[in-house]
Amino acid sequence: MKLRLQSPRELATRLRLLARRSPEKVEEYLDTHHEEWEALAEADPHDAADILEELGEEAATDLIADLDPDDAADVLEEMQDDLAADILQELDPEDAADLLEEMPADEAVDIIHRLDPDAQRELIAKLEPFFTDEVRLLLEYPQDTAGGHMTSSFASLPIGITAGEAIERIRQMNEELEDLSYVYIVDDDRTLLGVLSFRELVFKRPGADLGDVMIPDPVAVTPLTDREMAAELAQRYHLYSLPVVDDRGRLLGRLPNEEIMEAIQLEASEDFALATGAGAHETVFSPVLGSVRMRLPWLSLNLMLALMVTFVIEAQTGVIEGEPVLAALMPVIALLGGNSGFQSLAVVIRALATNDVPGTQVFPVLGRQLAIGVMNGVVLAVAAGALAMLLLTTGVFQSSSSPALVGLAVGIAALGNVSIAGFAGSGIPLLMRKLGFDPAQASSIFLTLITDIVGFGGFLAVAALLLS
Repeated sequence: MKLRLQSPRELATRLRLLARRSPEKVEEYLDTHHEEWEALAEADPHDAADILEELGEEAATDLIADLDPDDAADVLEEMQDDLAADILQELDPEDAADLLEEMPADEAVDIIHRLDPDAQRELIAKLEPFFTDEVRLLLEYPQDTAGGHMTSSFASLPIGITAGEAIERIRQMNEELEDLSYVYIVDDDRTLLGVLSFRELVFKRPGADLGDVMIPDPVAVTPLTDREMAAELAQRYHLYSLPVVDDRGRLLGRLPNEEIMEAIQLEASEDFALATGAGAHETVFSPVLGSVRMRLPWLSLNLMLALMVTFVIEAQTGVIEGEPVLAALMPVIALLGGNSGFQSLAVVIRALATNDVPGTQVFPVLGRQLAIGVMNGVVLAVAAGALAMLLLTTGVFQSSSSPALVGLAVGIAALGNVSIAGFAGSGIPLLMRKLGFDPAQASSIFLTLITDIVGFGGFLAVAALLLS
């Protein structure tokens, strides 16, 4: 395979697209073009990581091993944590430790968390003491907390110096630190006092006290603050990162912007997973048995709830025996209600995730979703009823009853189920929040129960009244 390209980025784009179709060709190309692979990894680690994620574990490990430790660490840092952990386990422990030491400690910890306990202990034992202490500190905090994702790389200045001295120190820090978005002001005990205002710093005279330049009492979190709550604070106050302090207010680190953005994305994906009964922390790379343990309880509950639907249908089997065509039309009513309910459910869960539904707005939200359900229900009722009549009058379906009456039963049932589903889809997550549960926790299972009972049972009940 020949690729005549002008830049590593152009090469990366072509290889990434090709790897999705023919990973073995890309593997062969990179094995025989070592210099191009090194240039690609050095120029754009993110593109290099995308390519490795399309290849097999063995091939990705070999290509990582061919790179210099600093370039290899940059590529691993950009990969999915689960895949990066798999590669580390394939490497010699000494080489794996060298790669981790080239990463920021918080990024290394994200990968270490994905290793099994034995591999974690073996790898940490190979790390240099200066790095091990920081890694162990971060590993002490749960993964869903600010402490589990904070970095000790931050800029700080002592209170008491002048604006001129602060400017000179910031120039020196710029050579060592990548992110100077915020410079925190601390006292001799490292207690967080404020955050530097660069605008005030520029316009103050060089002899002005730093205390007159800083913004006092900045928004801060503790190591045990839930990462979701930290992300909400960052959004509320439009912050790029958050200082992390201990219970005495001493500065420990900061939660960087990329971790805040990841927390927002993770919360959205967790809500989606929870709403369907999957594990909150489950990924496509989770161990099979672990995924089974997370899903099976909710599926078992789903089975028990489904029995309620069967009892509702069984109680009206006489209606179906008298008019068998109803069995063919029942799923239409349930499906319309289910889809309508899921639309409301998705909108409300998204709003709850961003705290857009205060307590005073619960009833207006419920009323609005009910109104939407009724309006959609009217349109769908007419369409579903007309379709049922058409199928019966043309002889596609057979019925001993009047097509008009069957169509009317379908329309009434569709209107009722779509309307109720819209209300239930918004009401279930709001009720769960009121009861202290996660609003997304298996909401879809309870919604499905309601739409099935109303869809099947309600339709049969209406049909029994109209066709008897």
